[in-house]
Amino acid sequence: MRPLRSLVLSIALLGLALPAAAHAKVAVGIADNKSDMFSDPRFAALGIRYVRLNIAYDALHDPALKPQVDRWMAGAQAAGARPLVTFDRSRRRTSYNPSAAQMAKSLKDFHQRYPFLTEFATWNEANINKRPETVARWWTAMRRACPSCTVLGADLLDRGNVATWARRFVKAAGRTPAVWGLHNYNDANTQTTSGTRALLKAVKGRVWFTETGGVVSRRNGSAVKFPASAGRAAKATKFVFSTLAKLSPRVQRVYVYHWNTGAGDGGTWDSGLIGPDGQARPALAVLDGLLGVKAG
Repeated sequence: MRPLRSLVLSIALLGLALPAAAHAKVAVGIADNKSDMFSDPRFAALGIRYVRLNIAYDALHDPALKPQVDRWMAGAQAAGARPLVTFDRSRRRTSYNPSAAQMAKSLKDFHQRYPFLTEFATWNEANINKRPETVARWWTAMRRACPSCTVLGADLLDRGNVATWARRFVKAAGRTPAVWGLHNYNDANTQTTSGTRALLKAVKGRVWFTETGGVVSRRNGSAVKFPASAGRAAKATKFVFSTLAKLSPRVQRVYVYHWNTGAGDGGTWDSGLIGPDGQARPALAVLDGLLGVKAG
């Protein structure tokens, strides 16, 4: 394990020094689909109380995914962390769009199996390939399925259509969700604020950055280009908290994606705070400084 002193030195050399006892003013979470982060003492040292899982909406009926969800939920519960589940496409069904009834049943299934789970997002990065009218129907059905649960309108990507998509959603739903999810990777890694500002201006409601952070490497075919490295990822992570999270008091949570680069993670996307060699990266030291702990 790389000593904390070396990490702090790396941060200083990158021009990322943080003031002493610089505590986060937003709630900090980690988004990662792997359960092994819960057994990492560095995760425990951070005192993280919010975690996010992105999973197929019918995962509890998928023999390959159900044990994975069970392990992840058990880890979250043991860590005393509040889970947020974002639904995504099925790995088993040919139909790409579930019905509103299927989405409502999925929420009920998850909530019944894990009673401590009360926070959901309708769909992952829905403004890439989902009509807002479709997602609005899902959201309405999911809210009715669990009135005591918090259901985010959607997890949206900070692309050019984020504002128009969100406004169409509100029109179709006939009301504004209490909470929106935002993945503002472009803002974070280009150190701009346009995508985040666009959503904040377009709609009311609280905003959680349900995925964000610095990218170490990516080969996902995206037309949006920005430089990526461990050093740049640290700068991007700092920018998320120093600038993006401070754009509005409506920004209440930030989920950094992701904890560690494990098997299958690094092929097309790598933004792990822990590298595939098990060593902490500079972005973890940024989070350490932000939270006033020594996890690295």
